[in-house]
Amino acid sequence: MIRDWDITETNMGRLSEGRLPEVVVLSTGALEPHNRHLPEGQDYLHTTHVSRTVVERASAAGAAVLWLPTIAYGVDANLMDFPLAVHVSQQTLDALLEDIIRSCAAYGIRKVVIINGHGGNDFAPLVRRLQTEIEVHLFACNWWTVGRDQYAEIFEEEDDHAGEMETSVALALYPHLVERQRAGDGVSAPFRFEALNKGWVSTSRRFIRLNDHCAVGRPHAATAEKGHRYLDLVIDRIAHFVVQLSHATVDDSFPMQEQN
Repeated sequence: MIRDWDITETNMGRLSEGRLPEVVVLSTGALEPHNRHLPEGQDYLHTTHVSRTVVERASAAGAAVLWLPTIAYGVDANLMDFPLAVHVSQQTLDALLEDIIRSCAAYGIRKVVIINGHGGNDFAPLVRRLQTEIEVHLFACNWWTVGRDQYAEIFEEEDDHAGEMETSVALALYPHLVERQRAGDGVSAPFRFEALNKGWVSTSRRFIRLNDHCAVGRPHAATAEKGHRYLDLVIDRIAHFVVQLSHATVDDSFPMQEQN
């Protein structure tokens, strides 16, 4: 069966016969260390699953939506002390996304959702600039934050990098790639300044200064069941948004509510 919502499976005949999608979903990940027990492709793998499943569910619910393959590479300058982080600059990543978005715009596609799966990627400046230059509306989503309001109901501890949540997701999606016996404890050095630890001042962390296994968050309580619960929550919410976006009319006030 050909899945029309997947650009790698559909064809020009099908695209020519029907209307082009209202929404394109493009996802971004990274190739980087995740403690000693998770695959280097963690961000690529889970983001691909999230974005594909979002589009599949949205399409089944009536959305005119198209999935584009995940960009595997991300901004990883602060993880380069560990093997084997593959780093591309934000400028390089932005340039690639911009070219893809402009290609979609050439066919009249005016709604693009970026589902990001790596904390080092930051598309806010690109979204801000590009929306003023071309007739496209861009929406960026860090998928792992979508269920934060229910996070404590599923997980025991906060997960920053390769801890309980990410390990649970990996156990749910690709348990054969998880080597739990290799995992470090995920305990990391705090900042020496209260302002940084409280979060009202921020900086970039060089992960080698946190611990020797590139992790922030303990993976010991992870289970596949927790991973499935969080994935289902996140995917349903994003898919619902994509359906709403697909059916929305682009007018002079979009995406804001009309003023009475």
